[in-house]
Amino acid sequence: MTGGADRQGRGEQPRRAGSSRTSASTRSSGAATGRGGTPRPSTSGEAPRKPGRAVRKSSPARGATGTQGSAVGHSGSGRGTGLGRPAAAAVPAPGRPEHRQRWIMGIALAVLLVFTVRLVYVQVVIGPSLAQAAENQRTQSHVTMAHRGDITDADGVVLATSIDRYTVSADQKTIPDFEPSARHTVDGKQVEGKGAVALARLLAPILDRSAPELAAQLSGTNGRVNRNVVLKKDVVPEVQRQIVELGVSAYISTKLTTERTYPAGTTAGNIVGYVGAKPSEDGTTEQVVGLGGIEATYDDLLTGTPGTELFQRAGGAGGVRIPGSTRESVEAVPGESVALTLVRDIGWKAQDSIDKAVAETGADYGIAVVQDVRTQEVLALADSGAIDPNDRSSSRVADGSRAVKDVFAPGSTGKVVTMAAVIEEGLATPASQYEVGYTYTTANGETFKDSHQHGVEKLTLAGILAQSSNTGTVMVGQDLPKSVREDYLREFGFGSKTGLGLPGESAGLLAPAEKWDGRTEYAVLFGQGLAVNAVQATSVFSTIANGGTRVAPTLLKGTTGPDGVFTPAPPRETTQVVSESTADQVLHMMEAVVQDGSGAAAAIDGYRVAGKTGTAEEVGADGRLTDIMASFIGVAPADDPQYTVAVFLKNPRTTIYGGLVAAPVFKDVMGFTLQHMNVPPSSKVEEPYATEW
Repeated sequence: MTGGADRQGRGEQPRRAGSSRTSASTRSSGAATGRGGTPRPSTSGEAPRKPGRAVRKSSPARGATGTQGSAVGHSGSGRGTGLGRPAAAAVPAPGRPEHRQRWIMGIALAVLLVFTVRLVYVQVVIGPSLAQAAENQRTQSHVTMAHRGDITDADGVVLATSIDRYTVSADQKTIPDFEPSARHTVDGKQVEGKGAVALARLLAPILDRSAPELAAQLSGTNGRVNRNVVLKKDVVPEVQRQIVELGVSAYISTKLTTERTYPAGTTAGNIVGYVGAKPSEDGTTEQVVGLGGIEATYDDLLTGTPGTELFQRAGGAGGVRIPGSTRESVEAVPGESVALTLVRDIGWKAQDSIDKAVAETGADYGIAVVQDVRTQEVLALADSGAIDPNDRSSSRVADGSRAVKDVFAPGSTGKVVTMAAVIEEGLATPASQYEVGYTYTTANGETFKDSHQHGVEKLTLAGILAQSSNTGTVMVGQDLPKSVREDYLREFGFGSKTGLGLPGESAGLLAPAEKWDGRTEYAVLFGQGLAVNAVQATSVFSTIANGGTRVAPTLLKGTTGPDGVFTPAPPRETTQVVSESTADQVLHMMEAVVQDGSGAAAAIDGYRVAGKTGTAEEVGADGRLTDIMASFIGVAPADDPQYTVAVFLKNPRTTIYGGLVAAPVFKDVMGFTLQHMNVPPSSKVEEPYATEW
């Protein structure tokens, strides 16, 4: 019976009624009444049964399984009685394990799918950009400065050069990790301790600093660290090499910088100029640029092209450089060296002489110019009180050269242009005769006078120039049309820049002829009513000495590239202002100025000298003609012209006449130049033109 109940509980059909009547009757009777024959309601959906014995009779035949089967059988018998009542609802079967397994597997597959999609997205879709970002974070760029080109004189003497220097810095974040090794010794003993104290003991003798002071700087302040604290600047290469050999690059870095130095000091200092630091466009670095003189004029050539190096650091920008991680390296290209036409020794002499003249005469300032006649290259430009470009403390370091910045009336030196014009136009010859008085009144009623009173003098054209007569010059030049006067002035270089290219150069002042007033149209004939700079005035005499051919002045001899190849300066514009015959006559007329005229103090033993004095009135601070520019410009040797020297003194206190204060300086500078350049004395003696008739 028990076995049958078990099968019924598993869904089999119940047995027929006759198969076990006794048991069915007994269960039926038990289900009908309680202990006292009173019916008892069922609480579990099963048919009531008697406690005690009825249960005990259902002893299991197969152990525990039989017991479970009996229980199920009883329940089943209750549902399947022979009374014809419908059977009770079956109890749900236990959950099937394969269902749970399917759910778990589905969830796992869903999670796996999510991770797979995410992995594909990260590695395929955004992977390259993430990898690039990580690489960019590790990759650092270092700019290698290009060596700035040198500036030399015509003989290769260095006037400006760059020397390597280093800035030593520390990373305060990494310093606590420093532990000295056996190689880290001072006076033969290994450095003790660790961190900032040990590193300071190691570096102090090399940097020539106090170890305690250095340790304090390495440690940081109040827990705040600096990744780039500067320990020392302008460290020489020998010291930098000692630091590198210590193998402490994770803590200490050395950055290459350059220091610009000017070995010639004040000699040509106003021409060479100086350099300074200028922030880059992105503000991250500084670059050295020319800020005055030749340094600024030829900055593009001198600067060169910086190099770059890409490498990686562990942990990003603040980490230690990874050895062997250099990806790309572009070598810096040094700048070109610039050779000037200047000659250092001649420049030194011109500087020394003009400084002495200013001190002796009490002048406000002085200028000296030396020019090669044939090439019209400038050999010296000296300003009194020149600044040493090594000294940045002076406010005048950026002033530039007065030789091109300051303008003034040429005065009587401008009469050379008038003499050349009247001879070239056929209006006179050196021997033409004139009666010259102290004053002269022009057709439009303007009256002019000479610098000193005199009676009527019988002077030749050469005599008018030798005596520097204003009235005689007006008498001679008044026959030149105004437009012709302007043309000659401009062809000699007045009214336009010289071409030297120096910062701050002035083109001078020369108004068009149609704008000249009734006095200016005559004043320009003897060097008033216009303004020039010192180089413009000097070039007039070089043009005359060069057979009437004007060559644009220059300071550039050529350049030398990184490959060591020298490239001469490009050809310059030339102008045939007057004929060679006219130029020779005017040059010979100027010899009389030195031999018999106002320039006697310019004579040099053994050499024929041609020149002209000048004393020009200048507008003073009060707006009136109260200032004076005294000058002398001359050429030597006159029989074979080589060099032109010009001297200008502003407001000399001893005397205002150029023949007395400027001519002696000319003699000093020209005499030195002729000897330094090994120019032989004059071999041809020729009588000057007659000055009187």
